[in-house]
Amino acid sequence: MAHAAPKKLESIRESVTGPYLTKRRACDAVLARKAEHGRREPKGWLDLRGVRHRTLKGLDVKVPLGVLTAVTGPSGSGKTSLVLEVLWRALARRLHAAREQPGHHDALKGLDQIDKVILVDQESIGSTPGSTPATYTGVFDHIRQLYAKVPESRTRGFTPRTFSFNVAGGRCEACEGLGQRRVEMHFLPDVWVECEHCRGRRFSAETLHAKWHGKSIADILEMSVADAAAFFETVPQVSRILQTLVDVGLGYVTLGQPAPQLSGGEAQRVKLSRELAKPGTGSTLYILDEPTTGLHFADIEKLLHVLERLVDAGNTVLVVEHNLEVISAADWVLDLGPEAGAGGGQLVAEGPPEDIVIHARRWQKQAKHAAAADALLRSHTGEALDAFGATHLGGRAAGRPIA
Repeated sequence: MAHAAPKKLESIRESVTGPYLTKRRACDAVLARKAEHGRREPKGWLDLRGVRHRTLKGLDVKVPLGVLTAVTGPSGSGKTSLVLEVLWRALARRLHAAREQPGHHDALKGLDQIDKVILVDQESIGSTPGSTPATYTGVFDHIRQLYAKVPESRTRGFTPRTFSFNVAGGRCEACEGLGQRRVEMHFLPDVWVECEHCRGRRFSAETLHAKWHGKSIADILEMSVADAAAFFETVPQVSRILQTLVDVGLGYVTLGQPAPQLSGGEAQRVKLSRELAKPGTGSTLYILDEPTTGLHFADIEKLLHVLERLVDAGNTVLVVEHNLEVISAADWVLDLGPEAGAGGGQLVAEGPPEDIVIHARRWQKQAKHAAAADALLRSHTGEALDAFGATHLGGRAAGRPIA
């Protein structure tokens, strides 16, 4: 930790923030790789035609496959309407027989190129303390099986079910394994208080006699993800899942942290971690809605590496995003606008980030001539990317001529 004026913070080694206030960018590592190897080229397209939903005005959009795509534009320009209310619902309905009703559109082609679609949003992973990162990711199932095999468990006849706090058998029955009790408040939200019988440990005293390397099942739930990953490094099934949580920047969260205590951004990364731990098909479309909300620069850097891993495995990642570092690291950009509400709902520009910058420069150059300017729509994203620095776009925008 450190505290100082922003200009001095960069010289303090203990500061994680300091380097990002000067030269370092969360997207630097990804952009360096893309400067060397080039941005990925689309391997196919999802063709969405005639979208007329909310402010979208008969929009035709081609979503590239096999790349990292950012959907950008001012707030209210139609990003959520297009991605979540039309594309996501239409794909979920056709690929997974979901009951979602998509916004009005004429056609969606290219479905044969993907086999599933996954929405990774910021909705909570549960509403009670019974839902935790350990249970949501599935790692707790492997841990329970491990504890059922220790000598003390065999002596007492414990099974994996004994180490579950969601069913009767080994849990504390006073709080039904939640470690907390709900206190109903009149005219106020309910309050959760620590269980006075198990002191928040979730299990009965007998269950806690079973230990693996000196740790009870309750001790494991109180561990941070990073500590647990080190503790279980010799157990591949467990360490593999825990490492995905570390990779998305959640090493500080405890395995048994109740879902209501997780922020929206943390919940979204827990969901992303669970998907990373699953065997990949290489033909999945991942949709993320503003995944950088509330994240530190260092966390954004980790997130970008995770998204790159998904795309490297042959999948497609589509993010609705305002963060310039994520946008500049994308392979493709779909920029909506030009303004919000009735002034939005159009596809302003599409292509690699460098092309969005070039579009913005052309608009600015032609803005002096009203007739010419009418042929182009203003790209606020392109202007922001240009100010962010062409050097962070591999120099391509600075080196290409403006027609």
